Amino acid sequence: MNGTRIILASQSPRRKQLLEWAEIPFEVMVQSTPETYPPDMPVPEVPVHIAREKAIAVRQKYESLHTAANIIIAADTVVVLGNTIIGKPKDREDALDILARLAGNKHQVITGVVLLKGQQEIAFADTTDVWFHPLTPEQIAFYVDKYQPYDKAGAYAIQEWIGVVGIKSIQGDFYNVMGLPVSRVVTALTNLII
Repeated sequence: MNGTRIILASQSPRRKQLLEWAEIPFEVMVQSTPETYPPDMPVPEVPVHIAREKAIAVRQKYESLHTAANIIIAADTVVVLGNTIIGKPKDREDALDILARLAGNKHQVITGVVLLKGQQEIAFADTTDVWFHPLTPEQIAFYVDKYQPYDKAGAYAIQEWIGVVGIKSIQGDFYNVMGLPVSRVVTALTNLII
């Protein structure tokens, strides 16, 4: 992309895979940041806030990235049931409980994305509605025990078994549920590079 260096500020194998599928050349650089946010922040702003913190932390760690020739991409995904953010499960019991609450219901997956290039910033959130079929306790336990979804917001990954058998429908970007609305990211990259 015209000699621009693209940095993915995420360890997520799914985000890495999606950028590879889009045939975008990039490097991965990460800096650990607390995934915290102000308690009164509106829910749709939370993943953008966390993504911005990730991008800034990487830029500060790697001072050479703070030039107009580099673009840092950071993202954060949250699962929202009602108006409650459901994070990553703490343990097996928490994962079982989360999936029991999602089963038979509609929830939202919101991914916040921040791109930094010099002093420029593009930030947005993409929302996908997801409806689960009712799931039996046995199905939920099978998924949790086999797939160990402890690093995933909402305790599931749409591209795994539970997505194949448990999801009734989605409205919005499938890849957003995987962790990155990649078509919007490509558009944003194009706008920054032109």
